[in-house]
Amino acid sequence: MILAATFALALPEQSLSQEISDDRIKALVAETLRENPELVLEALQALEARQAEAQAATAASVLTKERTTLERDPNAPILGNPDGDVTIVEFFDYNCPYCKRAMPEVNALMADDTNVRLVLREWPILSEGSAFAARAALASRQQGKYAEMHDALMTMRGKVEAEAVLRIAGEVGLDIEKLKIDMQSPEVEEHIATSMRLAEALGFNGTPSFVVGDQLIPGFVEKPQLVEAVTAARAVE
Repeated sequence: MILAATFALALPEQSLSQEISDDRIKALVAETLRENPELVLEALQALEARQAEAQAATAASVLTKERTTLERDPNAPILGNPDGDVTIVEFFDYNCPYCKRAMPEVNALMADDTNVRLVLREWPILSEGSAFAARAALASRQQGKYAEMHDALMTMRGKVEAEAVLRIAGEVGLDIEKLKIDMQSPEVEEHIATSMRLAEALGFNGTPSFVVGDQLIPGFVEKPQLVEAVTAARAVE
């Protein structure tokens, strides 16, 4: 619509008051493009700006509506300081190499800033192995070993699949038979379903993705960027 309006403004005044054939319109558009090629770039830039504004407005609305679920969901694992004044929400997949690269960055931040809460949203979108790993990690909470299981899965080399997940579960001291039963629990199903819903609502399309205060940070992030986001979140509280 923006491009069409731009072309309309560029047409001769007389032509706007007369019925114009489709062929004539096409010829006028082509002529306008030849004489004013910058109009296309301007129209695209205006469209992109409007889309960015719309996306920002949607994200702000979702953050307002879902803030409690994002930051205070009792069915989401928490690392760092449970009583911290700033919450980082991370959506991740155990088969995501960028999630594994981001883990040391997040850990370094929490080591330096002991007033940060990390809410983990298991978002298994890459493979069946990812889904199996997410279920196993969430089920490990019933045996008090989520942090150990999460760390082991995030630091393992190679593709994360069912066999490797169960091997790691045994290495961290989990009762495998109990784990398999707990993997089918309603709490596990609910957590993953909520992660899917939140990620879609926020417009995330890949892992890792972070929420820090009012900021959405898609993709791999280094510690300095996290520090900036945490500082900005504190400034508005």
